[in-house]
Amino acid sequence: MTLSSSPLVTNESAASARRFARVLPLAFITYSLAYLDRVNLGFAAKGMVDSGIAHSKTQFAIFNASFFVGYILFQIPGASYAAHRSVKKLMFWALIFWGIVASLTGVLRSYPLLIIDRILLGAVEGVVFPALLVFLTHWFTKRERSRANTLLILGNPLTMLWASMASGNLVEYFSRPVHQLFGLQGWQLMILAEGVPTLIWAGLWWMLADDRPPDAAWLAPADALAVQQALDAEQQSVKQMKDYRTAFRDPRVILLCLLFFAWSVGIYGLNMWLPVIVTHLSSMGIAKVGMLNAIPYLIGAVVMFGISTLSDRLLVRKTFVWPFMFLGGAAFLASYLAGETHFVIAFIGLIVACMCMYAPYGPFWAMVPEMVSRNVVGESMALINTLGAAGGMVGTVGVGALSDWTGGYGASFVCLSTALFVAGALTLAVRARDGTPQRGFEGVVRRA
Repeated sequence: MTLSSSPLVTNESAASARRFARVLPLAFITYSLAYLDRVNLGFAAKGMVDSGIAHSKTQFAIFNASFFVGYILFQIPGASYAAHRSVKKLMFWALIFWGIVASLTGVLRSYPLLIIDRILLGAVEGVVFPALLVFLTHWFTKRERSRANTLLILGNPLTMLWASMASGNLVEYFSRPVHQLFGLQGWQLMILAEGVPTLIWAGLWWMLADDRPPDAAWLAPADALAVQQALDAEQQSVKQMKDYRTAFRDPRVILLCLLFFAWSVGIYGLNMWLPVIVTHLSSMGIAKVGMLNAIPYLIGAVVMFGISTLSDRLLVRKTFVWPFMFLGGAAFLASYLAGETHFVIAFIGLIVACMCMYAPYGPFWAMVPEMVSRNVVGESMALINTLGAAGGMVGTVGVGALSDWTGGYGASFVCLSTALFVAGALTLAVRARDGTPQRGFEGVVRRA
């Protein structure tokens, strides 16, 4: 039974808008807070090196990348628990633990202890993204899913935007002698202050979140039934898989894993080191760097939402992924060629690269539930995201190590550019089954 034939009493678009208005803010804020402690370290890098906690860019990069060691451990178990038991319970305990562990990063001064803390943080936060993707598959239909994914993932660039401004200004504020507390430096107090909101949000999440439409007291019973029936009907067009091991052997899932690995090399390399690169290229103060650092993510967020809306309207996914990978790779190369002597051109290249890396997120994650059956979608998305985390570790360490080795950021830009070109080629190789008879631009034109 489809939505149109289900016993919907209220207007369908109004009911959809109500679900978006209630469910998406919960997912968005949770993901945004999970991303915060990946943003603020870019503003702590100089302080950690200057204070002797990390003795070089490479050592700081290893500390930051240790996050991914823990991150990859619980992706699949976390997604499995979310898919078959409860996202609500999983997220509540994850919020509590990561709020505590993230705050400890601003207190500990021993490099080995900070490595352990970062690994633990990764282990807790590893469950967040795949579990929230599963959460959205419980609430939104195929024609809503790319927008829902995008509104979730907007927590990434928008967190980069507001957290860049907040972190830069907090470091500057707490670096003034009159504002220092407990003998901690400005960057430490910034991290400590930004760990508190997560603990507050845990209580609000528990009160407001529901696992599925039938659990929601705020949703009319007829609307809850209609959504659940629509989601069940969509599964009839997806080939059922026995278990997640079958999905893991599917060539399409394997290609998506490799694709997201290469993509993440680019995006994490940029996210981690953009504040440092902008500081290096522009010689601006940390607060101004925070403002400048926010610009690429603001533009990326706007483009990201527009692309996801178009993808849902046309029910086309793949065509809205690969062109951005190639364009992003070209933008990195342009930024590299502009170099330090042409800061404005180099910065525009970074803006374009950032936009291209964020724009396809919604269509990309909408592809997975349209390829694999519901009983294995959580584990499949977790596997893909695990490979993305591995790519993130390579991108984070790679940019720092190459910068130390070459004495500049040129080689790093070439590496990030190459990763995006590889991601684009792998996207073209995916045999997507998204309900669209045409896979190329001709399919978009015909459906439009």
